Amino acid sequence: MASQAPKKRTSAATNLIAGGGAGMMEALVCHPLDTIKVRMQLSRRARAPGAKKRGFVATGAEIVKRESPLGLYKGLGAVLTGIIPKMAIRFTSYEWYKQLLSDAEGNVTGSGTFFAGLAAGVTEAVAVVTPMEVVKIRLQAQHHSMSDPLDVPKYRNAAHAAYTVVKEEGFGALYRGVSLTALRQGTNQAVNFTAYSYLKTTLQNYQSDKLGAEGAASNLPGWQTSIIGLISGAMGPLSNAPIDTIKTRLQKTPAEPGQTAIQRITAIGADMFKQEGPKAFYKGITPRIMRVAPGQAVTFTVYEYLKGVIEKGREMKEANQYEE
Repeated sequence: MASQAPKKRTSAATNLIAGGGAGMMEALVCHPLDTIKVRMQLSRRARAPGAKKRGFVATGAEIVKRESPLGLYKGLGAVLTGIIPKMAIRFTSYEWYKQLLSDAEGNVTGSGTFFAGLAAGVTEAVAVVTPMEVVKIRLQAQHHSMSDPLDVPKYRNAAHAAYTVVKEEGFGALYRGVSLTALRQGTNQAVNFTAYSYLKTTLQNYQSDKLGAEGAASNLPGWQTSIIGLISGAMGPLSNAPIDTIKTRLQKTPAEPGQTAIQRITAIGADMFKQEGPKAFYKGITPRIMRVAPGQAVTFTVYEYLKGVIEKGREMKEANQYEE
């Protein structure tokens, strides 16, 4: 039997275009849910008996009422500014790490996929996500109406927020919570890529039994990609919600003089447990799942579609050049 040719690796240019387009679409569709999640995580409402608990619907309605519907898109500029390099780094580094962990035929084990996703998540967290989220959270935490020109916030936009944070707190403030962000992103992408790859392979193999070899070789229909992206996307938030909640509070406020990052993380966690109870670590979990799961469905669907279009166009161009 002839040896199988190594699997063709997706180019960095393809990852840049397909990943950037997918990330941009995901941000536009899902950002309001992220704003609601951040507000819920930052909430310190009393948990005394009889106190009314504010859910994600009530939180969103209050933002719209007090700050206009545009309030749900606070921090979007910071997200859009970083989304293209973030997604480019995520998919490019994931493919690169997978290649390092693959065998001669380009096949990767489940554990290899997990560690490639983990490394890709840490890479994107250090390179892009941490400073982007510090700026985004500062903007989202502001309770001002975007429809009232006289209601001037401290941070006017993403660029001004980044400038102000650096000016007042130093450049290192943009990397506040980098260890927690790296841990969150790493676990997110490890679980996300592992689940997505497993579900995708399972579906392709199932369709191979029904449709023959062509069924396994072809791309999945968009609706199937959306479903498995939705499922895989929901798994990350469930595995690391406490990390994300502590990270949000850490990045929202300036550091205390002489206090290390570990001391701040420990103090925030202890204070949350003492003042608000164990449930505080899961504040915003519903909108986070509602934000991340559909976001991953959009990301993988758009990414797979754009990648297919780009690679098909490249193959046609190469075929035409060969014929000439």
